[in-house]
Amino acid sequence: MYVCICKAVTDRQISQAVADGVSSMRELRMTLGVASCCGKCAPDARALLLEGLARRKESERQVIWLTTAA
Repeated sequence: MYVCICKAVTDRQISQAVADGVSSMRELRMTLGVASCCGKCAPDARALLLEGLARRKESERQVIWLTTAA
């Protein structure tokens, strides 16, 4: 679904950006243009950013566990 109508940015694009290493709203704004016009998308974009960061952290934790368990 579209999160930012002004820049035509979807939730999938935000999730992919976080998976690719984006870790702040500033980086998200610089990468995709989110929240750079009217700003109405900022709360939803921030929520998706935080969800993606939590997923990334959990994924990294699993990799660490798998490498130390082996």
